Amino acid sequence: MTIKRVRYFIFLKDVLFLALTAFGGPQGHLAVFIERLVVKRAYLSEEDMLELYALCQILPGPTSTQTITAIGYRIGGATLAYLTLLIWMLPAVILMTVVAIIVVNFEAFNISLDFLRFIQPMAVGIVAFSAYRISTKVIVSQLGLILMLLAAVGSYFLPFPFVLPVFLILGGFVTSLNYKKHPREEKQTMHVKWANFFLWAGVLIMAAVVGAIFDFRLVKLFENFYRNGSLIFGGGQVLVPLLYTEFVEFKRYLTSEEFISGYGVVQALPGPVFSFAGYVGALSMRDAGFIGQIAGSFVASLGVFLPGTFLIFFVTRFWDQLKKYRGIRASMEGVHAVSSGMVITATLFLLIQMEISMLNYSLMAGTALILFFTRIPAPVIILVGLIVGIVLT
Repeated sequence: MTIKRVRYFIFLKDVLFLALTAFGGPQGHLAVFIERLVVKRAYLSEEDMLELYALCQILPGPTSTQTITAIGYRIGGATLAYLTLLIWMLPAVILMTVVAIIVVNFEAFNISLDFLRFIQPMAVGIVAFSAYRISTKVIVSQLGLILMLLAAVGSYFLPFPFVLPVFLILGGFVTSLNYKKHPREEKQTMHVKWANFFLWAGVLIMAAVVGAIFDFRLVKLFENFYRNGSLIFGGGQVLVPLLYTEFVEFKRYLTSEEFISGYGVVQALPGPVFSFAGYVGALSMRDAGFIGQIAGSFVASLGVFLPGTFLIFFVTRFWDQLKKYRGIRASMEGVHAVSSGMVITATLFLLIQMEISMLNYSLMAGTALILFFTRIPAPVIILVGLIVGIVLT
């Protein structure tokens, strides 16, 4: 075995270790990525890691997944990158699929899901805290604040899947007009290799066309998640309003209780928060039996993870030239402000659907306050709520 193959094998072992131990979403993942991949293994420098992470933050898709996949791409090209994606996402996706199957079988046999009763208000508290944390980070001007509020109001009164991407595009366009406040940088001739962009766009168009022609739920699931994965800026928290609107409010594949419980559980798991797609996909195919649920989880996970992978492959090759354009840098303020507004709306939707009781509101507020005033991570809080629910049930 060559030295290069040994290095690839060690890297994939590191990816599996991170998939099983990295908690806390993109912000928490970055710290363990640096510890494992920079300090311990020296696959790249810390400066390169931070710049790559920043690039992934301004692209649609799952930030942590794009970061670690891009590192695999730098080390061993496309083949290693796709293996990296697979190993990174599989543990959490498998666990969330198992959770979905358990939920379906419990409901089928009229077994109470009361042991999850504390998870639901805690999950709402986590989303509320995420809305606060995201808004304080991305709102840097009065215009950003106005866009956030308009997006929150607009997505509340127009909760349609096709409307939310329009808000994101409009937000980016509005702030791009303020490009002059960004310093001018010397530009170089941009050499763009379009293969991965055409691959991303081709799959998007093909899935939309096939989904419109054939009334086949698996195809429609793939199109739904691929579209959402192509438009989500800001990580798993922004995934919530899009999926809730599409699969609970619009298509009614899941109940609000199922959705909130699943989101609470994914907070307690290591790996990418986007693994929540596997849970939603499996429940969306509950009528197709066990094999159908597995297929639903697979196509949903594939759909939500692939767009970000194609786009990071595309952009990383010419990012150094692209970021010199002031309009590009300026547009991201609007995109992030609109995303923040959508998370606020998601909190309101989840709050409205939650059963009215002093206990639920106390758990929701308590979870948000613990996250705000302490360093206790969300997975620990969720695990405690799950254990207490099981013991009391």
